[in-house]
Amino acid sequence: MLPPERSDHPAQLERDAQPVNGDLWTQLWSKENRRQALKRVEANKGAPGIDSMSTDDLRPWLGEHWPKLYRSLEDGTYRPQPVRQVTIPKPDGGKRTLGVQTVVDRMISQALAQVLTPIFDPEFSECSFGYRPGRSAHQAVASAQGYVADGYRWVVDVDLERFFDRVQHDALMARVARKVKDKRVLKLIRKFLDAGIMVDGIKQASVEGTPQGSPLSPLLSNIMLDDLDRELESRGHRFVRYADDIRIFLRSKRAATRVLDGVTEFVEHRLKLKVNVEKSKVTTSAKAVLLGFGFYFGSGQVKIRVAPAAIERFKMRIRTLTGRNWGVSMRYRISRLNRYISSWMAYFRIADTPNVFGNLDGWLRRRLRQVYWKQWKNIRTRRARLISLGIRVDKARYWGASSKGPWRLANTYVLSIALSNAYWTDTGLEGIKSTWSRLKST
Repeated sequence: MLPPERSDHPAQLERDAQPVNGDLWTQLWSKENRRQALKRVEANKGAPGIDSMSTDDLRPWLGEHWPKLYRSLEDGTYRPQPVRQVTIPKPDGGKRTLGVQTVVDRMISQALAQVLTPIFDPEFSECSFGYRPGRSAHQAVASAQGYVADGYRWVVDVDLERFFDRVQHDALMARVARKVKDKRVLKLIRKFLDAGIMVDGIKQASVEGTPQGSPLSPLLSNIMLDDLDRELESRGHRFVRYADDIRIFLRSKRAATRVLDGVTEFVEHRLKLKVNVEKSKVTTSAKAVLLGFGFYFGSGQVKIRVAPAAIERFKMRIRTLTGRNWGVSMRYRISRLNRYISSWMAYFRIADTPNVFGNLDGWLRRRLRQVYWKQWKNIRTRRARLISLGIRVDKARYWGASSKGPWRLANTYVLSIALSNAYWTDTGLEGIKSTWSRLKST
């Protein structure tokens, strides 16, 4: 619950506002909408903004300052604080810039998103899947799979260059104003767009773009790109869009090339955005990648696979968790591995590649065997451990004294028998393939 409002609160304290006749401003500050926004921000956690206030501090702060905050919102004097700029690595080796709002601004942005979503979302394209209630990445991949199965096996991959950084505020606000007529709501949205960015303690103006990380940003991106969806629909194209991830499916390479040129012109001239010509391309469905997935043909069907880049990112994380120099117990290491494997497989469970997951299992167990070999350190300990694990004394003496490195030895039959698949199952390791099988069946 939100903290109780005090008696010096204007109008809002006298009667808690409820939605009346589509009054958007009233809906925005209703007790229920504020309560939901606060709970969502608290649940999402997240780093503090430039004021260093954490999500744990937000509820007590509102208990003391809500009346004053509401008055500033009512009289139009409220000013969102600049977002704190954070740079994180991208899977392709580049960098992505996120804007971390203060938790107070985050709650207000969340409240805005909650009242605006029912206005815009019902009329968004059926081919748009990103950041929408009741829609998911898995649905987007399934839709693309259906297009490929229907014979649309040439794919236009449209890459929008720094989309969230390039959205023009006037163009975006014009699209929001098509459905939102309350000027107070429009002005508040504009203030968030104009809030600026704090870089190394210096505020920089934000003349374009929407900060990634804001609860409002995904909805605004869908509003901005809805015109593109409608254009593609009017041309009769089969396509999938997940935020700024766009794939269009055609029957021929010639048609796909023509569509890429047409979409590029529309995006750059009508939406005033920039298409990355180096990354945008025409490719076959067998090579196309969407949201970490790809497609392949087997038994006369179009099936789903995990994209090679996604597998490599998975292996990079596993390498970290199975590092030989990480001085933790095997029990703790396995608990961390299980947690990561479960979360990764929860997303990639729709893939039809049991052999790939089985191979990853073998690679993971080899990584763990070399960890043990390194921990055993000396010849005497290695011999004793091999014997305790059921290896014949002569074999244990021979392999315990081997000068081969841990990675090579981890692939020998002796360590494969000593630290068998059953051994790792008994220690609690959740296999990749078995996790896939369990999640696939649910």
